[in-house]
Amino acid sequence: MASFRVTKPYTMPKEELREAAQGLASTLEQQHGVRSRWEGDTVRIKGAGVDGKLSFHDGLIDVSVQLGLLASAFKGVLQREVERYLDEYIT
Repeated sequence: MASFRVTKPYTMPKEELREAAQGLASTLEQQHGVRSRWEGDTVRIKGAGVDGKLSFHDGLIDVSVQLGLLASAFKGVLQREVERYLDEYIT
């Protein structure tokens, strides 16, 4: 199984950060067929071969993803997509 983790500091208000995190979850739902659900300040992502979470605390956003055997072929693409989204929407 493959996995990746992306962290990024943030200074934006928590409400805006939550909206941006929801935007990422919605994008992943539309493009990759995963489901998301919120648990406090953490959004969990689950789908065929994908299990991840995005949390924010202490000025740091943390995305960690576990990929199953088939999904691991897309590790680079998924990681770049997450990094690009965070760079574009998280300040």
